[in-house]
Amino acid sequence: MLNKVFLIVRIMRLDRAFRLGVSFSTHSFTDFFKGFEKVEAVRRIFGGKTEEVLRNLRVEFIPLAGYMGVNGSNGHLIVNPKYLKNGDRLDVYLDVIHELVHIRQHIEGRELFDSNYSYVERPTEVEAYRFAVEEARRLGQSDERICAYLKTPWMSIEDLIQLARALSVKCKSSS
Repeated sequence: MLNKVFLIVRIMRLDRAFRLGVSFSTHSFTDFFKGFEKVEAVRRIFGGKTEEVLRNLRVEFIPLAGYMGVNGSNGHLIVNPKYLKNGDRLDVYLDVIHELVHIRQHIEGRELFDSNYSYVERPTEVEAYRFAVEEARRLGQSDERICAYLKTPWMSIEDLIQLARALSVKCKSSS
């Protein structure tokens, strides 16, 4: 329940920011994320439409708390510029992969924020995390490092264990 409340508050903050006209900048994805059209994980997400989707994708840099997300109304990638600048490089990279899955889901018309599910049970989240975990494994990351990536401030230890199990990741606390 706490996770649902946190997500709703987070989404409400973004919605409120848009309504209040909080200043933010919007740019082309390819201006800031160079070479992603060549990344095999991204090509698996979008297939033959990879270049077109990335060329048309907009990024909204919004100075709010959080990491990254997808604007459910227009399908833009939302990025906290401080996270992009100061975040762990691997985490940022895996988050981009994760969010690009959500971009594809948005294009397909899927419900990204289905409140009928908890965060770690939501099919769109599990699918996005699955892509990120597969990419982390391809990069040779250990289950311990992947667990560190999966853990978020709005996720309880029980949630982490549940998500890790769904993704076949062995976290020490889930063994």
